[in-house]
Amino acid sequence: MTKKTFLFQSIYREKTVQKIEKEIELLGTDAKIDASTFLNLRVITTVLLFLLILYTMNLGYVFAPIISVIYYYLFHYFCITSPLKKRTKRLEKDALYFFEILTLTLESGRNLENSLEVTCLNIDSDLSKEFRKALFEMKFGKTLMEALNDMKKRIPSETIHNILLNITQTDVFGSNIIETMYHQIDFLRERRSLMIKGEINKIPTKISIISVLFVVPLILLLILGPLLLNFIA
Repeated sequence: MTKKTFLFQSIYREKTVQKIEKEIELLGTDAKIDASTFLNLRVITTVLLFLLILYTMNLGYVFAPIISVIYYYLFHYFCITSPLKKRTKRLEKDALYFFEILTLTLESGRNLENSLEVTCLNIDSDLSKEFRKALFEMKFGKTLMEALNDMKKRIPSETIHNILLNITQTDVFGSNIIETMYHQIDFLRERRSLMIKGEINKIPTKISIISVLFVVPLILLLILGPLLLNFIA
């Protein structure tokens, strides 16, 4: 990755800049912001917010630092952390279908590279876009293994990392790739099943929270309402 210069560079440590660059890279090919834009925008908007609160609120000198610090960290969460979590879930959701089709294509007798090309042509998903980029990089001299290793840097999912690692190791050691893919598909199905069960187990807790926040106060209002009206009267 080429290093870019940006405003306010002196206030950031090099490790912080590198961390932001890696996180933005994990947002994939559809990332709408780069590290320099993110860092510049975060500092500028935080300073503007600080000044706005400082000069518009009566106790601005008290609230401005607090709100600005909260905004500073929330900016990172909403621009990077939250999209990364959503992208990870989306990629893992796409993975099962993508690798099932890839395995069926491999069973037809094609090699791995041709199978990936056919699979990417027939599937339109975030994971498919990443494989397309890897295949595109191969046209400029990279080997398939190099392209897949670079692809891991753009994928935030450890599950997909493990699958890519198994694919590359299978290719290096000459193992049966179809058998390897079936093991990975079984793993993805089991993981999907566990995730669904986990979501189902959360439902009672969510219902309890909704009941406490909305239903219980309504019941208390219905019970105590007449008593309050009589007391007021």
